[in-house]
Amino acid sequence: MNYNLGSYLNTVYTSSPKPKAKPVIGITTNYSDIDATLSERYYDQVVKAGGVPVLIPPIEDADIIRTTLDSIDGLLLSGGADYNPLWAGEEPRPELHHINAKRDLPELLITRLAYDRQIPMLGICRGIQTLAMALEGEVEQDIYSGRESRVEGRELLRHSQDADRSEPTHSVALTDGSILQQLYGASTIFVNSFHHQAVRKAGPHFCVTAIAPDGIIEAMESSEHKAIMGVQWHPECLGADGLPIFKWLVDCADTFRKAKALHQSIITIDTHVDTPMFFPQNVEFAHRDSRILVDLHKMTEGRQDAVFMVAYLPQPKPGEPFVSPLNSQLSTLDSPREYADLIFDKIGSIIENNNAYLAQACTPDELLANKKDGKKSIVFGIENGLALEGDISNLKHFKERGVAYITLCHNGDNDICDSARGNSTNNGVSAFGEQVIHEMNHLGIMVDLSHASEKSFYDALDISTKPIVCSHSNCKALCDVPRNLTDDQLRALAKKGGVAHTTFYHGFLNNTTEATILDGIAHLEHAVKIMGIDHVGIGTDFDGDGGVLGMANSSEVISFTIQLLRRRYSEDDIRKIWGGNWLRVWREEPHP
Repeated sequence: MNYNLGSYLNTVYTSSPKPKAKPVIGITTNYSDIDATLSERYYDQVVKAGGVPVLIPPIEDADIIRTTLDSIDGLLLSGGADYNPLWAGEEPRPELHHINAKRDLPELLITRLAYDRQIPMLGICRGIQTLAMALEGEVEQDIYSGRESRVEGRELLRHSQDADRSEPTHSVALTDGSILQQLYGASTIFVNSFHHQAVRKAGPHFCVTAIAPDGIIEAMESSEHKAIMGVQWHPECLGADGLPIFKWLVDCADTFRKAKALHQSIITIDTHVDTPMFFPQNVEFAHRDSRILVDLHKMTEGRQDAVFMVAYLPQPKPGEPFVSPLNSQLSTLDSPREYADLIFDKIGSIIENNNAYLAQACTPDELLANKKDGKKSIVFGIENGLALEGDISNLKHFKERGVAYITLCHNGDNDICDSARGNSTNNGVSAFGEQVIHEMNHLGIMVDLSHASEKSFYDALDISTKPIVCSHSNCKALCDVPRNLTDDQLRALAKKGGVAHTTFYHGFLNNTTEATILDGIAHLEHAVKIMGIDHVGIGTDFDGDGGVLGMANSSEVISFTIQLLRRRYSEDDIRKIWGGNWLRVWREEPHP
């Protein structure tokens, strides 16, 4: 070894001034007496896998944890002592070993907050139990006394070994198609095992992917298309045999790092959310409110810039009066226009009360300025032209309020046009509807044809002198329901410069099985195939029954970016998908 510091510095200073970007992996540390400690094998494996390890001491301060999570790209939950069973609502069994109270709360907090932020995670030994404890699973205090986790007829193995930690001590069976099975290319692998606790139930966020011969759960992976895995053994001690698991974590963290950087440089817009429908429940938009899918915390966690928040007006049946969704009984104070204004007033109050973080955007330039100022944008939209009350002058009123688009109809024909679920009352767009479209073109309000019948769609496309949008519509070729668009409609929309935005209402994605984020990807890619990359985007329909596994709320919008990166979409393509195409139409710029 050369003990001349200058020679080492010379190597640093003559190399590139900017090192190759690598993902930062935070590793939780153990705690003993007054020391935060960690076996070198954890960070050695992270380095060999291509990551940059940083050690996270057990600190329960929430602001420190959130700042830490903002600084890392992946999280490794290390092994260690037992959890206090009180965190699981259980009393301690006699077989419970040493608990480490210093670690419990910090690690449960960091795990839950990392989950909300879509940060890739790997839990090892105690770490898999941390995942279960933090995310609605169950942990067996002692597998030798807790026999309910065993498979009937199988004799319990010895899981707490005195062999060298690098020595495999038993086999585990891997689930077909699991990440582990893909990493190792085998259905059985041999692992080392040093524990007396284990996961009893994986819980709703995980599926079990490795089982010991005695039925003890040895590994679990996210069932929600998230990059989360837990293993009961110690791959950090298995050298090259354990490295694939660390390489998986580092690779996932690198993709997450790229997604974060991309969201920093582009505009991410969700063009249709129905959050105002929950205003009667006195939801707290500034909190992480479990009753709504879009709030300030979730938008921040998902690194989302803007949502188009609509005033939704249900279409009354013929001959029936309009009933405000905010009232259980008819209110004479809430005509369709008054109701829409009431919604915009309530959104305005939310913005005013959180003006350090939120701002209304009435134009594309205001949206971009809000991003530059570090604020999330809310843009007004109307879902159902019923709000006009048959009076063309109301368009000017709503334009002055900042309304950017109007969905011409909803689930029922109105005086503007026929609905996809209507009765062809107007045989497409009515004479009044033609006036409405011309005036919207004149005022710069985008015409939205989501919910419109096929005849209304083509009529409006012929009438409008500006590109038309479908703020939340999917592909009929993949899911044959009246609300979705045929390939011919997609082609016609693109030819006129318009955009169709993939929505995440399960019934418009997949009407045979449970829909997931992968169905959303499939609809987007079909639209790209038919229309081209310049005519697609995302309009989730969150809080309007939208939300599926892997894309369940605004905190998970970055997961869609991760899926696109995995499919080798370019930065420019992703920029177009997440808002660039929509902004072009909103600006009334010529289409490519």
